Amino acid sequence: MSVGILGAGQLGRMLAQAGISLGLDCVFLDPAEAPCAAVLGKHLRAEFDDLAALDALASQSEAVTLEFENVPVASLEHLAGQATLRPGAKSLACAQDRGEEKALFDSLGIATPDYRLVATEAELATAVEAVGLPAVLKTRRFGYDGKGQSVLRSADDVAAAWQAVGGQPSILEAFVPFRREVSMVAVRAADGDMRFYPLAENVHRDGILHTSTPRTGDPLTEAAEAAARAVAESLEHVGVLAFEFFDRDGELVANEIAPRVHNSGHWTQDGAVCSQFENHMRAVIGLPLGDTRQIAPCMMINIIGQAVPVPALAAIPGACVHSYAKAPRPGRKVGHVNLVTAAADELTQSSARVHALLT
Repeated sequence: MSVGILGAGQLGRMLAQAGISLGLDCVFLDPAEAPCAAVLGKHLRAEFDDLAALDALASQSEAVTLEFENVPVASLEHLAGQATLRPGAKSLACAQDRGEEKALFDSLGIATPDYRLVATEAELATAVEAVGLPAVLKTRRFGYDGKGQSVLRSADDVAAAWQAVGGQPSILEAFVPFRREVSMVAVRAADGDMRFYPLAENVHRDGILHTSTPRTGDPLTEAAEAAARAVAESLEHVGVLAFEFFDRDGELVANEIAPRVHNSGHWTQDGAVCSQFENHMRAVIGLPLGDTRQIAPCMMINIIGQAVPVPALAAIPGACVHSYAKAPRPGRKVGHVNLVTAAADELTQSSARVHALLT
């Protein structure tokens, strides 16, 4: 059976790796000349809105999925009539627009920061008066890893912030005084069955995820699962869905969703019974979902902007090294390390050694 994947970056690479163990072949559509996933399947090099290429992908795939959000919704709508498409265009359209995303959260009773949609610099100035400061201005579309964002701390920052986001339609959000950032990675099957991984605690550096640590038994787990279920069912989502939250003194405040496998779920490759990647592929092709339990103390550490020091990392107890075979450049994710140990103190020791190598 063949699965088509829109995008051939590291997430597509890891989906394909999981697919191999299920006996699946992968066909990638990606405009890059040599994307890192291409070595694991057939690569159709074309833009995501190339209708002939989309037709070719559909003709070679029993099911089609995606590895990231920056795909035109119209492309998914085009594919929907030709192949099983999971997730569907509805999930993508919502996740691509922070305004639509917040409106969905509001309709489901999921707490969000106070926010205003703005389309001009004058509207931003008015929104600042309504929301208060500090606040964060984010483009409504195509922002990730801290891109397309600007922090406002005084009314004098309005012009600079508007320029920083390129004068694009944006959303102004009140700054949330959070004590930590957490994410829920869930997976939903076509028949509505849902499974949830343990809530993960995340640490970011310069807007990019640095570490993610699952917290089995976290007191906010039930609330996070309920929010993820409500969103997935509302969107009729099939596949993995990630939901990022702020923890504001024990209350979850919604940040954003991703309709795909997610960086904060990479620990599941080595620390869970069935990884997010395998579970996504299971959902896409209609297999029963796998067990999402954490099997041992573990954490994920991203490798960003530098060559992956494989031999040194491999020498660290409990380290599982995942290189994406990508050339390093500032701010680029080139790999990650999953640490899986028998005890929490061993995890602390090994993580200190990893951090020492990567700083």
